Amino acid sequence: MQKAEFDKLRLGLSVQAKNGIDFITSATVVWLLIAYIWSWSSTAYNKSILTFMVGSITIPLAFALSKVYKTNWKVGNNPIEPLGLWLNFAQLFYFPVLVFIMLKDPDYFVMTYAIITGAHFFPYAWYYKSLPFAIMAGVISVGAMAMGMVLPPDKMFQLPLMMAVALAVLALWLHQSYKTNERALQRLSSRGDHAPS
Repeated sequence: MQKAEFDKLRLGLSVQAKNGIDFITSATVVWLLIAYIWSWSSTAYNKSILTFMVGSITIPLAFALSKVYKTNWKVGNNPIEPLGLWLNFAQLFYFPVLVFIMLKDPDYFVMTYAIITGAHFFPYAWYYKSLPFAIMAGVISVGAMAMGMVLPPDKMFQLPLMMAVALAVLALWLHQSYKTNERALQRLSSRGDHAPS
């Protein structure tokens, strides 16, 4: 398969899934809820457990938002579409690190969760041919680590609040990127040009 054909497949995924903005918007809501949980005067361990529980609504909420945004979760005619699911599941293999932190030093649980969440966006920059994923993966991961190092435990709610803001920015940026990719795909389809690199 030639590079231009491969890029066209990636652009097609970007356009049909709209760069996954349903998931990013869902995650924004979830991280706002996590910020609220971490503002409570409970133990960090209890807040970590509740964070896990709240995180479980990400996919159902994203599914509901996919109806609003009119995104496609399945692009059956695209052979690289299944890779997106594998990339998403990859972050689950980092969860033993989360469990370890929750049991050994739960004050840093939300920081670790944010780093894992941010870092897992990086390969989607290639998958959707969308640079905002790569940039925000670095911003979120490094930003979460920096905040985790300086925030006292009672102010740790500011970290998930930063995550929610970063995800909202990412969602807006991805919408713009999706529109750019949509125009690029239209040009490719109408003129048979090579995909932009």
